[in-house]
Amino acid sequence: MSKLISSKYLGSAAVAALTLAFAGEALATEWNASVWGKRRAFTEHVEKLAELVEEKSGGDFTINISYGGLSKNRENLDGISIGAFEMAQFCAGYHPDKNRAITVLELPFLGVANLDEEVAVSHAVYDHPAVQDEMSQWNAMMVMTSPMPQYNLVGTGEPRDTLADFDGMRVRATGGLGKAFASVGGVPTSVTATEAYQAMESGVVDTVAFAQHAHLSFGTINQADWWTANLNPGTVNCPVVANVDAYEALSDEHRAIFDESVDESIEHYLANYADLLERWDSVLAEKGVAKVEIDEGEIAKFREVAGAPVHTQWIADMEAQGLPGQELYDLVLKTLEDTRATN
Repeated sequence: MSKLISSKYLGSAAVAALTLAFAGEALATEWNASVWGKRRAFTEHVEKLAELVEEKSGGDFTINISYGGLSKNRENLDGISIGAFEMAQFCAGYHPDKNRAITVLELPFLGVANLDEEVAVSHAVYDHPAVQDEMSQWNAMMVMTSPMPQYNLVGTGEPRDTLADFDGMRVRATGGLGKAFASVGGVPTSVTATEAYQAMESGVVDTVAFAQHAHLSFGTINQADWWTANLNPGTVNCPVVANVDAYEALSDEHRAIFDESVDESIEHYLANYADLLERWDSVLAEKGVAKVEIDEGEIAKFREVAGAPVHTQWIADMEAQGLPGQELYDLVLKTLEDTRATN
Protein backbone atom coordinates (compact mmCIF):
# COMPACT_ATOMS: atom_id res chain seq x y z
CA MET A 1 0.00 0.00 0.00
CA SER A 2 2.76 2.40 0.90
CA LYS A 3 4.38 1.69 -2.43
CA LEU A 4 1.13 2.50 -4.22
CA ILE A 5 0.69 5.73 -2.29
CA SER A 6 4.31 6.66 -2.94
CA SER A 7 3.92 6.08 -6.67
CA LYS A 8 0.67 8.04 -6.73
CA TYR A 9 2.22 11.06 -5.06
CA LEU A 10 5.30 10.85 -7.24
CA GLY A 11 3.07 10.82 -10.29
CA SER A 12 1.15 13.84 -9.05
CA ALA A 13 4.38 15.67 -8.34
CA ALA A 14 5.65 14.97 -11.84
CA VAL A 15 2.43 16.24 -13.41
CA ALA A 16 2.59 19.36 -11.22
CA ALA A 17 6.20 19.97 -12.20
CA LEU A 18 5.34 19.61 -15.89
CA THR A 19 2.36 21.93 -15.47
CA LEU A 20 4.54 24.57 -13.84
CA ALA A 21 7.16 24.19 -16.55
CA PHE A 22 4.60 24.68 -19.32
CA ALA A 23 3.03 27.59 -17.45
CA GLY A 24 6.44 29.22 -17.12
CA GLU A 25 7.08 28.66 -20.81
CA ALA A 26 3.70 30.13 -21.71
CA LEU A 27 4.46 33.26 -19.72
CA ALA A 28 7.61 33.96 -21.75
CA THR A 29 7.11 36.52 -24.51
CA GLU A 30 9.27 36.84 -27.60
CA TRP A 31 8.76 39.67 -30.09
CA ASN A 32 10.42 40.41 -33.40
CA ALA A 33 11.12 44.02 -34.43
CA SER A 34 11.77 45.05 -38.04
CA VAL A 35 14.13 47.97 -38.74
CA TRP A 36 16.69 48.51 -41.51
CA GLY A 37 20.25 49.52 -42.25
CA LYS A 38 22.50 48.85 -39.28
CA ARG A 39 22.52 49.78 -35.61
CA ARG A 40 22.93 53.57 -35.39
CA ALA A 41 21.68 56.64 -33.53
CA PHE A 42 18.34 56.25 -35.31
CA THR A 43 17.72 52.83 -33.74
CA GLU A 44 19.22 53.33 -30.28
CA HIS A 45 15.82 53.70 -28.59
CA VAL A 46 14.65 50.41 -30.13
CA GLU A 47 17.83 48.73 -28.88
CA LYS A 48 17.37 50.29 -25.44
CA LEU A 49 13.72 49.22 -25.25
CA ALA A 50 14.71 45.63 -26.01
CA GLU A 51 17.42 45.80 -23.36
CA LEU A 52 15.09 47.23 -20.72
CA VAL A 53 12.18 44.82 -21.20
CA GLU A 54 14.50 41.82 -21.05
CA GLU A 55 16.24 43.14 -17.95
CA LYS A 56 13.06 44.09 -16.09
CA SER A 57 11.29 40.84 -16.94
CA GLY A 58 14.21 38.69 -15.89
CA GLY A 59 14.54 37.42 -19.45
CA ASP A 60 10.86 36.48 -19.82
CA PHE A 61 10.16 39.24 -22.37
CA THR A 62 12.59 39.56 -25.26
CA ILE A 63 12.56 41.66 -28.44
CA ASN A 64 14.69 40.39 -31.32
CA ILE A 65 15.73 43.28 -33.58
CA SER A 66 16.21 42.51 -37.27
CA TYR A 67 18.02 44.96 -39.54
CA GLY A 68 16.35 44.20 -42.85
CA GLY A 69 15.90 40.48 -42.35
CA LEU A 70 12.15 40.56 -41.84
CA SER A 71 10.93 43.16 -44.31
CA LYS A 72 11.92 45.95 -46.67
CA ASN A 73 11.77 49.38 -45.02
CA ARG A 74 8.85 50.52 -47.19
CA GLU A 75 6.87 47.43 -46.16
CA ASN A 76 7.21 47.48 -42.38
CA LEU A 77 3.73 48.90 -41.81
CA ASP A 78 2.27 46.19 -44.05
CA GLY A 79 4.14 43.56 -42.04
CA ILE A 80 2.71 44.94 -38.81
CA SER A 81 -0.80 44.87 -40.28
CA ILE A 82 -0.65 41.11 -40.94
CA GLY A 83 1.23 40.25 -37.76
CA ALA A 84 4.42 39.19 -39.57
CA PHE A 85 6.30 40.75 -36.64
CA GLU A 86 5.29 42.52 -33.46
CA MET A 87 7.17 45.83 -33.68
CA ALA A 88 8.61 47.97 -36.47
CA GLN A 89 9.98 51.36 -37.42
CA PHE A 90 8.87 53.23 -40.55
CA CYS A 91 9.11 56.70 -42.03
CA ALA A 92 5.96 58.59 -42.97
CA GLY A 93 7.47 59.88 -46.21
CA TYR A 94 7.96 56.36 -47.55
CA HIS A 95 4.19 55.91 -47.96
CA PRO A 96 2.32 59.13 -47.07
CA ASP A 97 -0.95 57.69 -48.39
CA LYS A 98 -0.86 55.05 -45.62
CA ASN A 99 -0.18 57.49 -42.77
CA ARG A 100 -1.62 60.80 -43.93
CA ALA A 101 -2.29 62.36 -40.54
CA ILE A 102 1.29 62.19 -39.23
CA THR A 103 2.69 63.84 -42.37
CA VAL A 104 1.88 67.15 -40.63
CA LEU A 105 5.15 66.51 -38.79
CA GLU A 106 7.07 66.46 -42.08
CA LEU A 107 5.92 69.87 -43.25
CA PRO A 108 8.86 72.13 -44.11
CA PHE A 109 9.84 75.03 -41.88
CA LEU A 110 7.63 74.13 -38.93
CA GLY A 111 10.15 75.82 -36.66
CA VAL A 112 11.02 72.82 -34.49
CA ALA A 113 14.32 73.85 -32.91
CA ASN A 114 15.67 70.74 -31.19
CA LEU A 115 15.11 67.06 -30.49
CA ASP A 116 13.17 67.68 -27.26
CA GLU A 117 10.66 69.73 -29.23
CA GLU A 118 10.54 67.04 -31.91
CA VAL A 119 9.63 64.43 -29.28
CA ALA A 120 6.94 66.70 -27.82
CA VAL A 121 5.20 67.51 -31.10
CA SER A 122 5.46 63.94 -32.39
CA HIS A 123 3.91 62.35 -29.32
CA ALA A 124 1.18 65.00 -29.17
CA VAL A 125 0.22 64.19 -32.75
CA TYR A 126 0.49 60.43 -32.15
CA ASP A 127 -2.05 60.78 -29.32
CA HIS A 128 -4.60 62.48 -31.58
CA PRO A 129 -7.68 60.30 -32.30
CA ALA A 130 -7.32 60.81 -36.07
CA VAL A 131 -3.80 59.38 -35.98
CA GLN A 132 -4.78 56.49 -33.74
CA ASP A 133 -7.72 55.68 -35.98
CA GLU A 134 -5.58 55.72 -39.11
CA MET A 135 -2.96 53.50 -37.49
CA SER A 136 -5.63 51.07 -36.27
CA GLN A 137 -6.49 50.43 -39.91
CA TRP A 138 -3.05 48.81 -40.12
CA ASN A 139 -3.54 47.00 -36.80
CA ALA A 140 -0.79 49.27 -35.48
CA MET A 141 -0.39 51.39 -32.37
CA MET A 142 2.17 54.13 -31.88
CA VAL A 143 4.94 53.36 -29.40
CA MET A 144 7.41 56.24 -29.78
CA THR A 145 8.98 58.58 -32.27
CA SER A 146 12.52 58.47 -33.66
CA PRO A 147 13.39 62.15 -33.19
CA MET A 148 15.75 63.59 -35.75
CA PRO A 149 17.27 67.03 -36.11
CA GLN A 150 16.62 69.24 -39.08
CA TYR A 151 17.79 67.72 -42.35
CA ASN A 152 20.61 69.28 -44.33
CA LEU A 153 22.15 68.59 -47.70
CA VAL A 154 25.38 66.98 -48.74
CA GLY A 155 26.50 67.36 -52.32
CA THR A 156 29.39 67.16 -54.74
CA GLY A 157 31.08 69.86 -56.79
CA GLU A 158 30.43 73.50 -56.11
CA PRO A 159 28.20 74.20 -53.08
CA ARG A 160 24.59 75.06 -53.79
CA ASP A 161 24.16 77.99 -51.46
CA THR A 162 21.49 80.12 -53.15
CA LEU A 163 17.89 79.45 -54.09
CA ALA A 164 18.84 79.76 -57.75
CA ASP A 165 21.27 76.86 -57.30
CA PHE A 166 18.38 74.61 -56.24
CA ASP A 167 16.69 74.99 -59.64
CA GLY A 168 17.08 71.65 -61.41
CA MET A 169 18.91 70.10 -58.46
CA ARG A 170 18.22 66.38 -58.19
CA VAL A 171 17.80 65.76 -54.49
CA ARG A 172 17.04 62.71 -52.39
CA ALA A 173 14.22 64.06 -50.22
CA THR A 174 10.96 62.48 -49.13
CA GLY A 175 7.60 63.80 -47.95
CA GLY A 176 7.28 67.48 -47.13
CA LEU A 177 10.98 68.06 -47.73
CA GLY A 178 10.59 66.82 -51.28
CA LYS A 179 7.72 69.25 -51.80
CA ALA A 180 9.82 72.07 -50.35
CA PHE A 181 12.67 71.54 -52.79
CA ALA A 182 10.21 71.09 -55.67
CA SER A 183 8.72 74.50 -54.84
CA VAL A 184 12.07 76.15 -55.67
CA GLY A 185 12.76 74.12 -58.80
CA GLY A 186 14.44 71.08 -57.31
CA VAL A 187 13.75 67.58 -58.59
CA PRO A 188 13.13 65.33 -55.57
CA THR A 189 13.41 61.57 -55.62
CA SER A 190 12.23 59.44 -52.72
CA VAL A 191 14.72 56.58 -52.82
CA THR A 192 14.98 54.93 -49.43
CA ALA A 193 17.82 55.64 -47.02
CA THR A 194 19.53 52.37 -47.92
CA GLU A 195 19.50 53.35 -51.62
CA ALA A 196 20.77 56.92 -51.14
CA TYR A 197 24.50 56.21 -51.37
CA GLN A 198 24.14 54.34 -54.64
CA ALA A 199 21.88 57.09 -56.03
CA MET A 200 24.51 59.67 -55.18
CA GLU A 201 27.42 57.57 -56.43
CA SER A 202 25.74 56.83 -59.77
CA GLY A 203 24.67 60.44 -60.32
CA VAL A 204 20.94 59.74 -60.04
CA VAL A 205 20.89 62.57 -57.47
CA ASP A 206 23.15 65.58 -57.02
CA THR A 207 22.43 66.01 -53.32
CA VAL A 208 21.00 64.04 -50.41
CA ALA A 209 18.95 65.46 -47.54
CA PHE A 210 19.50 63.55 -44.30
CA ALA A 211 20.02 64.08 -40.61
CA GLN A 212 23.62 63.78 -39.44
CA HIS A 213 23.46 60.16 -38.28
CA ALA A 214 22.11 59.01 -41.65
CA HIS A 215 24.83 60.79 -43.64
CA LEU A 216 27.26 58.76 -41.54
CA SER A 217 25.40 55.45 -41.45
CA PHE A 218 24.54 55.30 -45.14
CA GLY A 219 27.87 56.68 -46.35
CA THR A 220 26.64 59.76 -48.19
CA ILE A 221 29.10 61.88 -46.22
CA ASN A 222 31.89 59.86 -47.89
CA GLN A 223 30.69 61.06 -51.31
CA ALA A 224 30.28 64.68 -50.24
CA ASP A 225 32.33 67.80 -50.92
CA TRP A 226 30.10 70.05 -48.82
CA TRP A 227 27.32 70.08 -46.23
CA THR A 228 24.79 72.82 -45.53
CA ALA A 229 25.07 73.72 -41.86
CA ASN A 230 22.01 75.95 -41.51
CA LEU A 231 19.47 75.27 -44.27
CA ASN A 232 17.23 73.40 -41.77
CA PRO A 233 14.16 73.00 -43.99
CA GLY A 234 12.51 70.35 -41.85
CA THR A 235 12.83 66.69 -40.99
CA VAL A 236 11.06 63.38 -41.50
CA ASN A 237 8.96 61.54 -38.97
CA CYS A 238 9.66 57.89 -38.27
CA PRO A 239 7.51 56.21 -35.62
CA VAL A 240 8.05 52.91 -33.89
CA VAL A 241 4.80 50.95 -33.85
CA ALA A 242 3.55 47.70 -32.35
CA ASN A 243 1.01 45.23 -33.62
CA VAL A 244 -2.20 45.82 -31.64
CA ASP A 245 -2.99 42.14 -31.15
CA ALA A 246 0.52 41.41 -29.87
CA TYR A 247 0.39 44.33 -27.45
CA GLU A 248 -3.03 43.34 -26.11
CA ALA A 249 -1.86 39.73 -25.69
CA LEU A 250 0.91 40.82 -23.29
CA SER A 251 0.45 39.90 -19.66
CA ASP A 252 -0.32 42.82 -17.34
CA GLU A 253 3.23 42.59 -16.02
CA HIS A 254 4.88 42.62 -19.44
CA ARG A 255 2.62 45.40 -20.71
CA ALA A 256 3.54 47.55 -17.71
CA ILE A 257 7.24 46.85 -18.28
CA PHE A 258 6.93 47.76 -21.95
CA ASP A 259 5.00 50.98 -21.30
CA GLU A 260 7.26 52.24 -18.54
CA SER A 261 10.39 51.57 -20.63
CA VAL A 262 9.42 53.86 -23.51
CA ASP A 263 10.39 57.15 -21.85
CA GLU A 264 13.68 55.66 -20.65
CA SER A 265 14.42 54.53 -24.21
CA ILE A 266 13.74 57.99 -25.62
CA GLU A 267 15.99 59.58 -22.97
CA HIS A 268 18.79 57.20 -23.95
CA TYR A 269 18.27 58.07 -27.62
CA LEU A 270 18.47 61.82 -26.93
CA ALA A 271 21.66 61.49 -24.88
CA ASN A 272 23.27 59.35 -27.56
CA TYR A 273 22.30 61.76 -30.35
CA ALA A 274 23.64 64.73 -28.39
CA ASP A 275 27.05 63.04 -28.39
CA LEU A 276 26.90 62.67 -32.17
CA LEU A 277 25.99 66.33 -32.68
CA GLU A 278 28.92 67.39 -30.51
CA ARG A 279 31.27 65.36 -32.69
CA TRP A 280 29.83 66.48 -36.03
CA ASP A 281 32.32 69.26 -36.83
CA SER A 282 35.22 66.88 -36.25
CA VAL A 283 33.53 64.34 -38.55
CA LEU A 284 33.34 66.95 -41.31
CA ALA A 285 37.00 67.84 -40.84
CA GLU A 286 38.00 64.18 -40.85
CA LYS A 287 36.10 63.55 -44.10
CA GLY A 288 37.29 66.77 -45.73
CA VAL A 289 33.74 68.07 -46.17
CA ALA A 290 33.26 71.84 -46.32
CA LYS A 291 30.71 73.36 -43.94
CA VAL A 292 28.52 75.75 -45.94
CA GLU A 293 26.60 78.54 -44.21
CA ILE A 294 23.72 79.77 -46.38
CA ASP A 295 22.86 83.45 -46.24
CA GLU A 296 19.87 84.17 -44.00
CA GLY A 297 18.26 86.15 -46.80
CA GLU A 298 18.28 83.06 -49.04
CA ILE A 299 16.79 80.93 -46.26
CA ALA A 300 14.07 83.55 -45.72
CA LYS A 301 13.18 83.36 -49.42
CA PHE A 302 13.08 79.57 -49.23
CA ARG A 303 10.82 79.74 -46.17
CA GLU A 304 8.48 82.18 -47.90
CA VAL A 305 8.02 79.89 -50.89
CA ALA A 306 8.10 76.50 -49.16
CA GLY A 307 6.72 77.35 -45.73
CA ALA A 308 3.23 78.81 -45.36
CA PRO A 309 2.05 77.96 -48.93
CA VAL A 310 2.95 74.29 -48.47
CA HIS A 311 1.32 74.25 -45.02
CA THR A 312 -1.89 75.79 -46.39
CA GLN A 313 -2.03 73.27 -49.22
CA TRP A 314 -1.46 70.35 -46.84
CA ILE A 315 -4.32 71.49 -44.60
CA ALA A 316 -6.65 71.82 -47.58
CA ASP A 317 -5.66 68.39 -48.93
CA MET A 318 -6.24 66.69 -45.58
CA GLU A 319 -9.58 68.41 -44.98
CA ALA A 320 -10.71 67.34 -48.47
CA GLN A 321 -9.95 63.74 -47.46
CA GLY A 322 -11.98 63.99 -44.27
CA LEU A 323 -9.01 64.40 -41.92
CA PRO A 324 -8.75 67.26 -39.41
CA GLY A 325 -5.82 68.96 -41.12
CA GLN A 326 -6.24 72.34 -39.44
CA GLU A 327 -6.64 70.75 -36.03
CA LEU A 328 -3.48 68.66 -36.42
CA TYR A 329 -1.51 71.64 -37.69
CA ASP A 330 -2.71 73.82 -34.80
CA LEU A 331 -1.81 71.03 -32.37
CA VAL A 332 1.81 71.11 -33.56
CA LEU A 333 2.06 74.88 -33.12
CA LYS A 334 0.34 74.80 -29.72
CA THR A 335 2.60 71.99 -28.50
CA LEU A 336 5.69 73.93 -29.57
CA GLU A 337 4.41 76.97 -27.70
CA ASP A 338 3.64 74.97 -24.55
CA THR A 339 6.96 73.10 -24.64
CA ARG A 340 8.94 76.33 -24.87
CA ALA A 341 6.91 77.88 -22.06
CA THR A 342 7.67 74.99 -19.70
CA ASN A 343 11.35 74.98 -20.60
